This record gives sequence, C-alpha cells and structure tokens, in this order.
Amino acid sequence: MPRPISASVSVSALRHNLAVVRRLLDQDAERAGAQPASIWAVIKANAYGHGIERAVAGFSAAQGLAMLDLDEAVRCREAGWGGPILLLEGFFQPADLDLVDRYHLTSTVHTHEQLDMLATARLSRRVDVMVKLNSGMNRLGFAPHDYAQAHARAVQLHAKGVLGSVGRMTHFACADGPEGVAGQLEVFGRATGGLANGPVSVCNSAATLRYPEIARGDAGTQHWVRPGICLYGASPFDDVSAASYGLRPAMSLRSEIIGVQNVPAGQAIGYGATYRTEQAMRVGVVACGYADGYPRHAGTGTPITVAGVPTRLLGRVSMDMLMVDLGPAPSAGVGAPVALWGEGGPSVDDVARAAGTIGYELLCAVAARVPQATRP
Repeated sequence: MPRPISASVSVSALRHNLAVVRRLLDQDAERAGAQPASIWAVIKANAYGHGIERAVAGFSAAQGLAMLDLDEAVRCREAGWGGPILLLEGFFQPADLDLVDRYHLTSTVHTHEQLDMLATARLSRRVDVMVKLNSGMNRLGFAPHDYAQAHARAVQLHAKGVLGSVGRMTHFACADGPEGVAGQLEVFGRATGGLANGPVSVCNSAATLRYPEIARGDAGTQHWVRPGICLYGASPFDDVSAASYGLRPAMSLRSEIIGVQNVPAGQAIGYGATYRTEQAMRVGVVACGYADGYPRHAGTGTPITVAGVPTRLLGRVSMDMLMVDLGPAPSAGVGAPVALWGEGGPSVDDVARAAGTIGYELLCAVAARVPQATRP
C-alpha cells in the first residue's frame, strides 16, 4: 500500500476562480462603459504546482496563457491550447526563437540583446511581443529613459515584417500593499505615452482584484491582465482572504494519522524539543514532512484538520512526519484523515502565514514524491 499522502487538484475550482476574475472585470467595465480586459491566465512553475495539463483544461475560457518555460509552452500546444501564449521572461538564446516561431508564442522583450536576436532571426511568421518597462520594481524591463528607444526598435522590426503586434507592459511591486500602484502607473504613463497603439498589460493578481479600473480597455487599445495566484484559490494579500472574493482552493493536500502517542505532561515532542506538553496529551503522527513540501518552519499552532476537526501542529516538522494535537478530536486514531490544506482544511494562506511564508511557495513546493490526482 502506498504511503497515505496525496494532493488533488480540482479542475472545476480552476474554472470557478477564472470565472470570478472574469466577472469582476466585466462588471467594472460595464459600470464605466468600457471594454473589459482580456485575461492571460498565468500558469508558470507547472501551474503553481497544479499541473500544466490541468491548467489548460481549467482555464480553457481564458483569452491567453502566460508562463516562463518554453517546454511548458510546448506542452500547452500539445494539450490542444490554440490561443495566445505569453513568455513572461521572453526567450534566452537565438535557438529559442525556433520554438517561438514554430509554436506561435508571444514574447516579452526586456533587453536590447533580445531585440538584437530578433533582428537577425530567420522566422516563418511575425512574432508578437510585449516590450517591458521597469517602472520601479527594478527586476526586468527597460529603464524609463531607455524605453522609447527600445519600443522604437521593436516598431522598426514590425515595419520590416519581423514582429507582429508590439505591446507595452510592466509589473507592479506593491499592488498588494499600502503603497499601491499609483507611482509605478505614473511612470508607465510618462514612459509609454504617445507611443504607437498596441496591447497593454500591467495588472497581476493583486492589481486585477484591487484595481480593476486600470485594466479597462477602449476602442483603440486592448488591455490584458495577468492573474496568477488568485486563479488557484489563494490570496495575493496578507489581510484579505481568497474566500472573501469567492475563490475556491484548487489544490488539497491530504494524509492520515499513522501513529498515536499518549504523552505525559512535561514531555518533549519532536526534534529539538521545541514543544513540551503542559498536560497529558494524545498526539497524532501524520505522514507528511518537509520532504513532501510541507514547510519545515511551520511551528506549534499551525492549523491542521483531523477527521474534520480543526486542531494544531505540535513541535518541529520532520522530513517525513509531523505531529498534531488530538485533544480536539478525541475519537481520531490511526487511519483518521488529515487535511493539511485545501478543501475541508485550513487555507494554504493560513498555513503559509504560520510558517512565515506565502501560499505561492507552498503550492509550488509540493514534492514529486507526493502522488497527484485530478478532481472534477
């Protein structure tokens, strides 16, 4: 019998979360009498750990998909996706342009070296690009003083038949926090104002949910949003839950109790004796550890659900096991089901918060040794 830990991914939850974002954008655009934005569903990092093929099925109603990895882009095409695919980091070597050409991929362009590669490429069709501005995050993108020149080079390549559409994009650093997007949006407006019309994309998950008004389109400009984490049912915000937006967790991580210890008062639990019992306790041993992707830094008090009853983790997470307080679930014994996060358990954001990290990391970190299954 296999070890009793598994992850399952609900395709219907993926569809539902996309529909939530679509409805938010449509309602905002309708109120303003504007064109609603198109959606690039972001499926980088194996769809945040949920599986590329599941994401293609779950996000079939999106207008496009966005990712980093060329191999994952190919898998999308092989899975039947015929719409736009955006490479968020673009291509890296001239040879990559063969795949960009063959699979009709849209590329982010954020360096002059990429423009040089495009200028000398032998392509069978025009390549659509999004020219990226570094508006203040200081990660990828052309500096504001250099952006007009880079965009002009792209427009020249369009005139020569190398490029198709030439769009403009940036990425917000603080859409999830009090600083917001106003400063970067102003930089974007100044750097891109007056340039030739083309697609525009500025909104990640946080900006899409919090500032849908900046994603409105008009008669002359197609706007694209790039939601990621919210499509998987987790929140981009520290202070706002995914459930408050009506989002559903797509991934559920489950296991079972594989052992029970009756521990007297004053005894240590787990490595390092980081927790000692204040009274006699029943302690359950769960088949899940940091080698499965559960965060080692999750400590005593991290929420967990046993046999449908909320309880807490005790002590330090081991490589293959963790311990839980069975006091709230006195009838739970060996074989009792455990929901580590997802449907029927705590949210992945709550677990991440207790571990001092974010839900993104946990979803992406589920180990290959954990069997995954697809739920409707």
